[in-house]
Amino acid sequence: MNKPRIIAEIGCNHMGSMGLAQKFIRIAKDYCNVDAVKFQTRDIEVWAQKYPDLYNAPHPNPKNSYGDTYRKHREYLEFTIEQNKELKEYCDSVGIIYSTSVWDLPSAQKIAALDPEFIKIPSACNTNTEMLEWLCNNYAGEIQLSTGMTTHDELDSIINLFENNKRNKDLVLYSCTSGYPVPYEDVCLLEINNLNKKFGDRVKEIGFSGHHLGTAVDIAAYTLGATTIERHFTLNKTWKGTDHAASLEPEEMKKLVTDLFSVYESLRYKKKEILDIEEVQRKKLKW
Repeated sequence: MNKPRIIAEIGCNHMGSMGLAQKFIRIAKDYCNVDAVKFQTRDIEVWAQKYPDLYNAPHPNPKNSYGDTYRKHREYLEFTIEQNKELKEYCDSVGIIYSTSVWDLPSAQKIAALDPEFIKIPSACNTNTEMLEWLCNNYAGEIQLSTGMTTHDELDSIINLFENNKRNKDLVLYSCTSGYPVPYEDVCLLEINNLNKKFGDRVKEIGFSGHHLGTAVDIAAYTLGATTIERHFTLNKTWKGTDHAASLEPEEMKKLVTDLFSVYESLRYKKKEILDIEEVQRKKLKW
């Protein structure tokens, strides 16, 4: 079993503040000991043109809005490519992997130019074949992709695209349910088995991206074979924003990392019939 890889998705929980984003990074690295942090990157103009009614209207949840319209809200939260470059350099300086989800082709092109170790495709954008094709042909790093709100036929087409471009062995496929937060009955952990059975030998790795509460589910996901675990990360669940409530606070993230590595150490067969630690007990207690 591969050693677990844990990704703290900061996403937009930084609330538009570079200083706060760097604080997230420091805590994720120094206190929680995760392997990577991940942000989100959108080209607002692309999305405003695609969904003009949504972007010109007020935020559907006004108490979480940072602007009079959804567009203004997204503009407030969005980091520029220069800011993403600065965040990557900061991550490099403290010894943690930087990454981001890319939500459209212009964002993918700009982020790929920063040459991060991996780039994430969110569930919402995994059918953007133009973006997937461009990344396959122009970005050499690992590509991670979530499968939330995706049909079986759509997923087959996605895998075929990566195979046709000979990039399937660079693909990490996440089991995921798109919801914030997701009730346990909708997490559907056994989908990890389905992904492993159908695609496990065709892709680099199967992962799990969770939006549930707590950390017990992630341990089960790992034992089922999801060796990369991604969870949203916040410093305070009560902060303004739609993702904080379904995110892990530092104590929870630290516990998740500790527990996953404990499980990793435990997932093995006995090296011999009677282990050394058992010999003393056997001499004292065995009938």
